Amino acid sequence: MKNKLFEQAAFVLHTRPFRENQQLVELLTEQQGKVSALVYVGQSKRSIKKGLIQPFLPLTITLKNHNKFESSLKNISYIEASAKSFSLSKDNLYSGFYINELLVRLLSQDIHCDTLFNHYQQTLAALSQGLTIAPQLRQFELCLLDELGVSLDFSPVFTEDGDNVVGFYYITEQGFVPAYHFSVPNITTPWFDKEHLKAIAGQVNVPKSQIENNEVEHTFKLLMRHIINELLDGKPLNSRKLFVNKKNRK
Repeated sequence: MKNKLFEQAAFVLHTRPFRENQQLVELLTEQQGKVSALVYVGQSKRSIKKGLIQPFLPLTITLKNHNKFESSLKNISYIEASAKSFSLSKDNLYSGFYINELLVRLLSQDIHCDTLFNHYQQTLAALSQGLTIAPQLRQFELCLLDELGVSLDFSPVFTEDGDNVVGFYYITEQGFVPAYHFSVPNITTPWFDKEHLKAIAGQVNVPKSQIENNEVEHTFKLLMRHIINELLDGKPLNSRKLFVNKKNRK
């Protein structure tokens, strides 16, 4: 497959200048997963390729190896738009940047992930339609965790539900661990309400579901943020600053 040229669907996740008239592009592709590739965009401000190298635009591309010494880096030899760009604005746009950054930061290179690719498209479509943001982000995060091999097992929330259990910690490589009412006051590790987790457990396999309880929705957000922060080794996401800056401007 490395030397065979073929067309595939793709989205731009991130770009930055590389050398004169070239851009280094992080792509999410249908057949090869996340790929780093170079594209020659030329000097003209009206360059067609410059207009195509943008996020949220469905593309058809062909990739070839950059050279034998940099086999992980590709060249984009062919590129065209396959559909209109997903129109995102305000919080929906920030959410699009958020899921793009998650993919850039967490997804390994050159690993086929068609389920995640399809879910990414569905999430962009939902955001462009103005659907409630939180459920779309939570379901995308869960799909990404599945791809990373960090699928959530909620069974302890139901099987270890004793009278002294007020909630559960989530510990990497262990999963959900009971938090007992007598130990919680002395522990700083985040824990999550057991009833909220039960409600969340009923939603995780229903892509178009929406948790209407604000407290449960907030717990779901905190849980996913906790897990993702662990995967990022505590390094902050730049896209989250967009939401913070917006709140500060109000």
